[in-house]
Amino acid sequence: MTKKFKPYLKRIVLLLFDAAMLIIACLISVFLLSGFFGGIKINVLNLHTLSYSIIYIFLVILSMIAFKIYKNVWRYANSVDYLVCAGAIFLAWVVSLVLVFFLGLWEKISQIYCTLTFTFSVLMIVFGRVIYRVMYPDLSQDSRKEKKYRTMVVGAGYAGNIIINEMLQPSSEYSPVVAVDDANDKIGRYIHGVKIEGTIDNIPKIAKDYSVSKIVIAIPSCTGSRRKKIVDICGITGCEIKLLPYIHKLTATQNFLDQAKEINIEDLLGRDAIQFSEEKNRKLIKGKVCMVTGGGGSIGSELSRQIALNNPKKLIIVDIYENNAYEIQQELVRDYGGNLDLDVIIASVRDYDKMDKIFDRFHPDIVFHAAAHKHVPLMEDSPTEAIKNNIFGTYNIALLAEKYDVSKFVLVSTDKAVNPTNVMGATKRCCEMIIEYMKQTCKGKTEFVAVRFGNVLGSNGSVVPLFKEQIKSGGPVTVTHPDIIRFFMTIPEATSLILQAAGFAHGGEIFVLDMGEPVKILTLAENVIKLSGKIPYEEIKIEFTGLRPGEKLYEELLMNEEGLAKTENNKIFIGKQTEVDISKFNQQLEELRKVANANDDKKCVDMLASIVTTFKRTKAEK
Repeated sequence: MTKKFKPYLKRIVLLLFDAAMLIIACLISVFLLSGFFGGIKINVLNLHTLSYSIIYIFLVILSMIAFKIYKNVWRYANSVDYLVCAGAIFLAWVVSLVLVFFLGLWEKISQIYCTLTFTFSVLMIVFGRVIYRVMYPDLSQDSRKEKKYRTMVVGAGYAGNIIINEMLQPSSEYSPVVAVDDANDKIGRYIHGVKIEGTIDNIPKIAKDYSVSKIVIAIPSCTGSRRKKIVDICGITGCEIKLLPYIHKLTATQNFLDQAKEINIEDLLGRDAIQFSEEKNRKLIKGKVCMVTGGGGSIGSELSRQIALNNPKKLIIVDIYENNAYEIQQELVRDYGGNLDLDVIIASVRDYDKMDKIFDRFHPDIVFHAAAHKHVPLMEDSPTEAIKNNIFGTYNIALLAEKYDVSKFVLVSTDKAVNPTNVMGATKRCCEMIIEYMKQTCKGKTEFVAVRFGNVLGSNGSVVPLFKEQIKSGGPVTVTHPDIIRFFMTIPEATSLILQAAGFAHGGEIFVLDMGEPVKILTLAENVIKLSGKIPYEEIKIEFTGLRPGEKLYEELLMNEEGLAKTENNKIFIGKQTEVDISKFNQQLEELRKVANANDDKKCVDMLASIVTTFKRTKAEK
């Protein structure tokens, strides 16, 4: 049998089933009214009753075909489908009575028979489908059933109801065995046959009692701090945990269960995600020509997404790594098609002449400079490359921004620029000094600004992806020091901060985000292990490898000489830079360029330290 014919065969079988149910409904009605089971006796065994029965059966089948009943996939049916089915039978019954009246058979048949036939038809056809829908998982392949994971659903609201319903589908690998919710009026009740056993505080005990292996947290509307508490409680169970994203990120066109992720990066912050004004972003970007250097990287690609969302006149993505550039290009083309004027260019910010041609061609209004080497240990081993790319790449783009009258130039900086102890941090501090230098010397309209933030959860090279890979391979998870702490933020927070800062910019500022309390890396590692369904120190070991060259136990967001000024957003502050000696700084940069081009690592680091006087290089610690 061909696959093409198979759907039609199923419809024919279902039609024959309905015809059989209608015949049985007629026979039961005849037997009841003929006194076969006792009770009243009405003479319905005649040619007129047979004629009516044939008309009725024909009209019911015709009505159900017209209502496309046989095109439904009944194992996924809902209450509306059943009501439509019953409505199709009711309509056929009414039409049959009208026909009987006009054919002059009204006085010759039993109206009780007509009513009974309709009643039994609805019961047998509709409830037959209900029984099929309920029993289908048990009637499908037994091998599937054995592979299903016993799952707890946290949250018995709208999302939890949808999640449980999706889990009950035959293709699902989950078997929902229990649910929990903090609403006391829901305790003891059922959702699609799944009992709401207790509250969120009871999760560890309930998970053990029901032999749960996976937990799905289906509360997309709860706050970050509340979600963090739920995650911590679930982490005690040792079950693998999945979470629905926040409600504003849920997609109605995709199954909720498919959107649940193993590790939601935002839940590792231990605080609510910071919200920024979308209206300010729209006002900044709409109708502008925007350029993002390093546009294929973690920050650059998210910047590109948020810029595309706010209707720019044109978006130019510049990146030296073609794979990343290609990925973000394809994503934006897929999401926006011809509605986004997009150019993706493979070029290095080190190449002044190439970048000059790009600026001359597009004349950008706003430049977001995210291109940089950022991996601390690698830059310790290749300091000249860090200097060429980070410092002189920034200098090139800043000079071109002034030359082509760019309205705003935004440098993506880092907390490692504060009192730097490594080459990468020192180069970024030098980039901030370039911003101040350009502000002091710029004769055009360009506003130069730097945005400084901490580590970005989920970005390329950050600790969370590393921890996840280590867990997948069975461990150990490596942490450099038990007391090391870092400020963290999410990629959307980082990029929103950059856009907001650009809106606030008047030139020369360093914008800093209030990221709350710093996070202990050891605690972060333990949480990632728990969210992966493993027990820290037992199933996955944690090893301490010692501080790497240039690594601090903690990071700072401001230097002592920088004061803090408020903005209209109470989470964003401005640290005013100290002025640089213009003539001396320019000369130092030219000397540094010559040494970097000579690839003399030692001289480069020494000269970098003479420019960035707060740079105190450290050695690895054990």
